[in-house]
Amino acid sequence: MTRVLMCPPDYFGVEYEINPWMHRDEPPVLARAGEQWRALRQVLVESAGATVLEITPHPGLPDFVFTANAGLAIGDTFVASRFRFAQRQKEEAYFHQWFAEHGYRVITLPGDLYFEGEGDAFPVGGNLFAGYHFRSDIRSHHAVADLFELRALSLHLRDPRFYHLDTCFCPLDERTLAYYPPAFDAYACQVIEAHFPARIVVSEEEALRFACNAVVIGTHVVLNGGCPRFEQDLREYGFQPHSVDVNEFLKAGGAAKCMTLLLR
Repeated sequence: MTRVLMCPPDYFGVEYEINPWMHRDEPPVLARAGEQWRALRQVLVESAGATVLEITPHPGLPDFVFTANAGLAIGDTFVASRFRFAQRQKEEAYFHQWFAEHGYRVITLPGDLYFEGEGDAFPVGGNLFAGYHFRSDIRSHHAVADLFELRALSLHLRDPRFYHLDTCFCPLDERTLAYYPPAFDAYACQVIEAHFPARIVVSEEEALRFACNAVVIGTHVVLNGGCPRFEQDLREYGFQPHSVDVNEFLKAGGAAKCMTLLLR
């Protein structure tokens, strides 16, 4: 059974602007965000069969709800994130504490290596596909991959709207990927094409609804609503889409995947 870590959005908001989606004059509606978060949690449990663990939210940490950025957890090892922006660095100690209390070996990277967890890193087979440019440092990729005995494959992100890898790159299994190619440079696209023989190209319209920011649990794919073309493609490839409206979280540059950290 797949376990995921989530954080209730009690203190969610847009209190600063560190990506193109954030506008302090267009804040999310907290009550609606809470409803959407609970609906996402329910679908993960009841439709996708996940077990949800929760970390306690804290005031002053409006992005703490985006647990995917906490780090990378495989087996009993947790490699903690080092956030690029000071506004999110305050989250690090709370994630360290939670994983230590739950029996993980917590590893912290050197201070000059920015790494933003599953937001920029996907273990697939024996590879670690890792994004860089806007948030994570390319030098962190090998440091993290070596800890898990994986091969680092770095992917250059070039569109600031897709500032984390999980906003434009969604591995469905070891052969199948959903992605938005214009988010990457030409070489990254070549790397992707060489490793995923089956590829779903997401349209710009649905990429901007963060269609790729989906949670994959077996054949179940939980994604933001309003992406009918991608849902149809998923069905044709043998996957079961489950759409949940998480539009309030788009105002901070996140969707379904951003709110879940897979405890692999």
